[in-house]
Amino acid sequence: MTAAGDGPWLDDAAGRLVRPFTVSNGRTRPSVALDLVSQVMATGATPLGYLGPEHAQALERCRVPVAVAEVAAHLTLPVAVTKVLLADLVDCGALTTKPPAFHHNPTDRALLEAVLDGLRRQL
Repeated sequence: MTAAGDGPWLDDAAGRLVRPFTVSNGRTRPSVALDLVSQVMATGATPLGYLGPEHAQALERCRVPVAVAEVAAHLTLPVAVTKVLLADLVDCGALTTKPPAFHHNPTDRALLEAVLDGLRRQL
């Protein structure tokens, strides 16, 4: 079993010993709009106040620009929880965020046709 100060509280047999939403104090909505492909990156500013170990782990992952979904995967936390943690870090100035590099219209006919063509090739 891993000690409390040695990263996430995991037991080899039991898995995570702390429910994921306790990490975010039960919060499910981030204060900043983030989606799965939003890029986050550390600013270099030191966060003020207490942040939990998961905040520190998330901040460590964000030394280079990284997508929200990738941070969630590395932390092995649900995306909703990860978004709350990342929003906390944005709020205290430790992270910056930007939308994905591509901007698309989900109802763009050319995009939908390209997706359909790709799916047909797979079948």
